Amino acid sequence: MPWIPRGLRDGIVTSRYPRELDGYSPAFQGAIEVIPERSRSASDVVVGACPTQAISVDRERTVVDRGKCILCGRCVNLEPQSFRFVPDFETSELGRADLIVPSLDGDLSEIATVRLELAQRVKSLRRSIHVRHVDGGSDGSDEWEVAALTNPIYDVQRLGIYFTASPRHADVLLVTGAGATGMNEAIRHTFDVMPEPKVVVAAGVEAISGGLFVGDYATRNGVGSDVPVDVYVPGSPATPFGLLYAILMAVDLLGRFESRRDVAPSFREGFTAWKDTK
Repeated sequence: MPWIPRGLRDGIVTSRYPRELDGYSPAFQGAIEVIPERSRSASDVVVGACPTQAISVDRERTVVDRGKCILCGRCVNLEPQSFRFVPDFETSELGRADLIVPSLDGDLSEIATVRLELAQRVKSLRRSIHVRHVDGGSDGSDEWEVAALTNPIYDVQRLGIYFTASPRHADVLLVTGAGATGMNEAIRHTFDVMPEPKVVVAAGVEAISGGLFVGDYATRNGVGSDVPVDVYVPGSPATPFGLLYAILMAVDLLGRFESRRDVAPSFREGFTAWKDTK
């Protein structure tokens, strides 16, 4: 039984996130960020090179729509003085417009209201959260990341999160894929038979906006036209830590782990020094 000495040698490999800070290495290409002091300098070449039109100029500022960005890195290669990769995975948002970075001055009270409404809706959910995953027409990469949530590294069961085959037992509908026209009825039916309260998580750029399949005859440019999305998880594909963060956000469980942020800087702040050197 080779697993016994291997287990003794490696020890506990399961992440302690979110109870403790954890994440990927500083070199992990988790998201695209516009360098603030260079946010006005992006050229038309970079804007035109983006395959999903995720880069644009808004109010004389260059912005990146993470709901469209597939992390191809063309902008970083063409203008490293204006764009850079960051290892952040806590990038999920409750509003589609909030995925546009750097964020424009928005209505903070409106954001707070959305968060409060979601918290009130799911407050009856306690220890056991059941997730129903539906592939709405993806390329398969998102499914690998979803499956990774159950491996020994992430082990979502330790947090009381379980995947279920029946939507009638599910609290969270996790949808991947660009919203294939042949799946819209299945996605909607899955949502309809789920008991209240229920939450919808759109995982990955394809599920948010269609990604590279925008305008394709066989897709609906994301799943938002099929079901009401509560949490958007950017990434192509979304990472396991990003998915875990989104699920915890969706069911308002992050508050239980806020103590770990009181004794240590947040994940984003933890890489500030590293990013400033790039």
